[in-house]
This record gives sequence, structure tokens and C-alpha cells, in this order.
Amino acid sequence: MRTPLVGAMALALLLVGTPAAPSRFDSASADRLSWSARQLGRQALPERDGWAAEGVGTTGGSAATPERTRVVHDRVGLVAALGGDNASNATDATPKLIYVAGTVDGFEGPDGTALSCADLADPAYRLDAYLAAYDPAVWGRVPPAGPLEDARVRSVANQTGQTQVNVGPNTTIVGLRGARLTGLTLMIDRASNAIVRNLTFVDARDCFPAWSPTDGDAGNWNSQYDQISVRRSEHVWVDHNTFTDGDNPDSAQPVYFGRPYQVHDGSLDVTHTASGVTASWNRFTGRDKLMLIGSSNTVGPDVGRLRVTVHHNLFDGVLQRLPRVRFGQVDVYNNLYRLGGDGFQYALGVGVQSAIYAENNFFALDAGVDPADLLYDWGGTALTERGSWVRQGGGPARPVDVLAAYNATHDPDLGADAGWTPTLRRDPVLPTPLVPLVVGPLAGADRLPL
Repeated sequence: MRTPLVGAMALALLLVGTPAAPSRFDSASADRLSWSARQLGRQALPERDGWAAEGVGTTGGSAATPERTRVVHDRVGLVAALGGDNASNATDATPKLIYVAGTVDGFEGPDGTALSCADLADPAYRLDAYLAAYDPAVWGRVPPAGPLEDARVRSVANQTGQTQVNVGPNTTIVGLRGARLTGLTLMIDRASNAIVRNLTFVDARDCFPAWSPTDGDAGNWNSQYDQISVRRSEHVWVDHNTFTDGDNPDSAQPVYFGRPYQVHDGSLDVTHTASGVTASWNRFTGRDKLMLIGSSNTVGPDVGRLRVTVHHNLFDGVLQRLPRVRFGQVDVYNNLYRLGGDGFQYALGVGVQSAIYAENNFFALDAGVDPADLLYDWGGTALTERGSWVRQGGGPARPVDVLAAYNATHDPDLGADAGWTPTLRRDPVLPTPLVPLVVGPLAGADRLPL
């Protein structure tokens, strides 16, 4: 969105193909990693550490041979280390251990040149023409259709091929100090046994958002790309990462058709029957949509799936989906929430047939945020909520029954029993007053010993 237009010649080169730069991965340099980095890369998820520890547990690429242990520096190197062909890497089940050094940019072309949204656009797509054609005052409140919408869809396909990096089973991706993945999505789809640690994810922007005029009363722009998307997979551990939009926040986007032009989707979405996921010690900062668990409200394959543990994460200046849950048994404990601002919507979204168990979470709220607004009813009926503490504005921290506060101001009431009790917890639950002292300094990337 912020990059200048380059034109049809660059698009043609991209689609036809340019001579690829040498793949910047180095298996030899893996031998020169520090002892702590080598140990961290081989680490499996500890026993009982959340839903990803159920059954056989999560080992990622800990069994990778030296030939599949690589340090990567760019997108070409990352794709090569994952198997060599982004279109087929999702099926490469060979154990692989990948260290990321520096910044890997999803908008870097095969020859190392920077790509813009214009380079990825179909020749028939122009945003100004799209806005003129599908203005509700002209088109009405029906979904876009016709040549311009078709061109947008083709543009999305171009971007997906470029910025969505497919991860196969039995993979560990670890960031070395300062490692960043910018402008890309890690897609973990049908790729069980994956570990992602110590990375900063920045600005997974969508160049071609879709206008959805029937989404809500006024319509919405919807983007496609998460920073990490987990689909149809089991045994996934996402630990000590930082998720941000960097210098391209949603607040800086224009407004079209009276709605914000949304170029970002989720940070870590778990959908399409995925299950057995542990998200621990991550830092989510300055984002809108964070963690969607469950694809839709349709009763079907997601029932009995979507089992996720969310513990010791920092949600800092974020607005919604912390997480939002459908169907799954989701354990949410010992997280630190720093919430407020005009755009804040809710923390825990109680969706259809969801079973959230929220225990000993600490909420530091701006003075204008009511504890009753920490929950939102998306068609659910109950959750277990216990041990919450709230510090509001400059006041003292105090225990608050968040569910009771919600029920006192909303109808219908939510029940107080999610119908299950978590058993997969590695360590005893921290007393809630200790959560800010522990999670604040230790959550996020670059906190692990490397």
C-alpha cells in the first residue's frame, strides 16, 4: 500500500519469472551457532504444556539431520529450507530445523528486488476503478461481481503465491536475535508437528482487501492474510513471538464507503478443524484482530476440535479476539492484558458452542474501559472465569468477577460453567498479582537465551 507503483513491466517479469538469486541459506553456518541456539532449536514442547502436548506431543524439527538444519536470511532461502518449492513445501514431512537471521521480507522477489502491491496486481485491477464501480450508492448492498471483482481475485492469487509461505510437517522455525518476518504469512495447513519461536512478525498486509457490503450493518473491508495461520493441523507450538503491524497500523488506513480500509487480518488464527495448539509467552502489540479460533458458526467438522491453550501472553494495546472462540475447549490462563483506547472492543469472544476456561488473568485497563466489556457474546452460552484481577486507570489492582460484571449489564446472561477442567498445564498457575511481574518482561521475541 505504501510502496510506489512500478507498472506492467515488473508484473510481467514477476509472472513470467526472473532469474532467481542464489538461495541465501547456509547449512554450514548452523554449525557455528551458539550452544544455546542449537539447544533451543532442538527443544520439543515440554510435557503437559497445553493442548499441543496431548498424546505424542510436539517435537517439530528436533530430529532434523545436518542437511536439513539451515540458517536463512531472506524469502528465497526460507522457501528453499522448507523444501525448495513453495507450492509443494506443505507436504514435505522430512524433519527440518530452520534458523532465521535478520529480516525475511515476503515482498522480496525471486531476484532479491522489492515488490510493491502494483507488481502483484492483475493488469485489469485498479483500486480507483474498483471503488467507483462498487460504491454502495451506485452498486447497492450486494456483493461485488463482474470483471473488476474477478481481477481483484486474480490479484489476491498473485499475492498468495508471493507472500504466503507454506510450512510442512515436522518443522521448527526459530528466530535468532532480532529476526523479523515482514509482509508474509506462515501457513501451517495439514502440517502437524510444527514449532515457531522467537520471531517478530510485522505487517502481513493485504494489497487487495475485499469489500463485503453485507458484513454488519454498514459493510466492512476484509483482508485475507494472517501472520500465522494454523489449519487442519495438530501439535503446533507458537512460543515467544512478537506480533505487530509496525509502521503500517490500521489507524493509518484510509476510509472507503464509510468503513476503514482493513489491510490486516489475524495474528494467530486456528481454524478449519485444527486442534492441539499451544500459544505461550507471545507479545501482541498495537493490532486489531488477533486470535480467531474456529472458522464459522456452522456446526460441522470443527465440533470436538479447536483445542487450544493460551498462556503467559501479553496483549498490549490490542482491540479484539483475545481470543474469539467457536466450538473449541480453550484454556486461557496467566495472560496479561493492557487494554484501552477508542477502538477497544472486547477481550474474550464467547462464540457458538465455545468452552473457554479463563483463569488468573490480569487486566490493566484504561479508565474508560468497564470490566463488563471484557467479554462479548458471539452466540455462546457459558464460560468458566475465575481469579481475574483488574487495575483500572490509576487505581489499585483488585480481584473482579468479570463474568458477574458482564451479566449485570448484558442480556442474556452467560453461564458460569464451560463444562470441562484443564489438565494439561506444565506448571502451577501463577497467583494473578504476579502475572504482570512475570509476563510483562518475559513475553515476546528476543527474551529467550540465544
